[in-house]
Amino acid sequence: MSSQHAAGPPTSMPPRSQQLGFLAAIVGMFMAVLDIQIVASSLNEVQAGVAASRSEISWVQTSYLIAEIVMIPLAGTLSRVLSTRTALVISCGGFTLASIGCAMSTSLSMLIVMRVLQGFLGGALIPLTQAVSFGIFPRNRMGSVQAVMGLVATLAPSIGPTLGGYVTEHLSWHWLFLLNVPPGLLACWVMWRNLDIDKREQGALGNLDYWGLIFMALFLGALEFVLEQGNDDGWFGDRMIFWMAVVSGVSCVLFLWRAFTAENPIVDLRLFRFFNFSVGTLIIFVLGVALYGLVYLTPLFFGTIRDYPSVDIGEVMFVTGAAMFVAAPLLGRFGDKVSHRTLILVGLVMVATGTIMNANLTAQSGFHEFLWPQIIRGVGMIACIIPASRITIGILPANKIGEGAGMFSLMRNLGGAVGLAMIDTILDMRDHYHWQQLIPAVNDGRQAVLERITQYEQIFQGVTADPHTSAIQLLARNVNIQAQVLAYNDIFLWMGLLYILLIPLALIIRSPSRA
Repeated sequence: MSSQHAAGPPTSMPPRSQQLGFLAAIVGMFMAVLDIQIVASSLNEVQAGVAASRSEISWVQTSYLIAEIVMIPLAGTLSRVLSTRTALVISCGGFTLASIGCAMSTSLSMLIVMRVLQGFLGGALIPLTQAVSFGIFPRNRMGSVQAVMGLVATLAPSIGPTLGGYVTEHLSWHWLFLLNVPPGLLACWVMWRNLDIDKREQGALGNLDYWGLIFMALFLGALEFVLEQGNDDGWFGDRMIFWMAVVSGVSCVLFLWRAFTAENPIVDLRLFRFFNFSVGTLIIFVLGVALYGLVYLTPLFFGTIRDYPSVDIGEVMFVTGAAMFVAAPLLGRFGDKVSHRTLILVGLVMVATGTIMNANLTAQSGFHEFLWPQIIRGVGMIACIIPASRITIGILPANKIGEGAGMFSLMRNLGGAVGLAMIDTILDMRDHYHWQQLIPAVNDGRQAVLERITQYEQIFQGVTADPHTSAIQLLARNVNIQAQVLAYNDIFLWMGLLYILLIPLALIIRSPSRA
């Protein structure tokens, strides 16, 4: 990353000024991660504010994610072209200005343009902050540093929907974006004063592989679109999804060709020759499924099955955040004394265990049924993320740390995108399957069914004109809820098994010296 660290990693703690600059970068990173989720719980209010249809408003999220995932791998190149300090300040400042633009938007098209700018500029904050941590802190203190990074990366998605719902309820949807302005401006000022840690590479802009940049943007942008919209639009039965998948596939091939033939590729895929880097990015890809998938799945269960309001869902989700908050500093210190392999192994077992513990839900499951599973999952994710970043990025040469951090963040986000698409698709399939299995048992030839219909008719007596029809509809609704609960149980079980299958990867991680 930095010429001053080219000879090797730092051996002593950075001065206080650089530590303060790093904390400012952490603030920027937190805003970028938070903004992925903070809008999720308030889309209805945003939809009304910009007069959009239900199908159109999804682009407020999709446009942000597409722009962000295109920028993330460019972070290393950006720091070479501009210097790390300048890249961070431009990214954070641009993200803050785009947030003001989002708040001032009066139409859907304007809001989408601002969200694209927000996602694109904010996308660089995550890997650049990661790169700074490895560029200024000594390796024997990286456990604590990466604990803070891991806490931000996992806590922000957990509290985002709850915070967004609270802000929208008590203020307005505009404040979802205006909240970024004071901390964003302050972070820019502190980073500019305190993070002058390297210089731009002369001639780096002229050596850029522009064709590689175009192919990568088309590949990742189209892929994110397919993953985000695929389930809602019927996957490849939809003409737009099909052609975007074709664009992504062709662009992927062309991007790989440029990456291995260009003199200065836009992303150096030769980083995967480092064994631990390859293993670490695969682990973080699957952990991305847990990080974003479970943060999506749990509120969805309470919203659709239990009809919880956003405040009650927030109380449930707070458990995971609290577990991470308590565990992060402890595991950070512990991580400097225990092998990375051991921590990742224990973390994967905990994530798998906590996920499988939720595979026996009922329609009455609530806070207490999710309490311990969420605590175990939260601690397990932190236990994995801290050493995963160290074995992936920490073993790279100093001038490759920026690109390595970009690939690390990209794989986590891609894992999340694949996980969300997978969860939506499998939930629909398993819901339909269980409905088909349950509905034959609901017939008027069974005494239990007749008794239940009679019970429901008594409830609707004098309330509706046709109590029998209302009773049948209520019975069908309850059967549908049971089918959905069984589908959730399938997802939790299969996701837990996925992390168990990942355990052998932890066993082949090499020690830093061998790597």
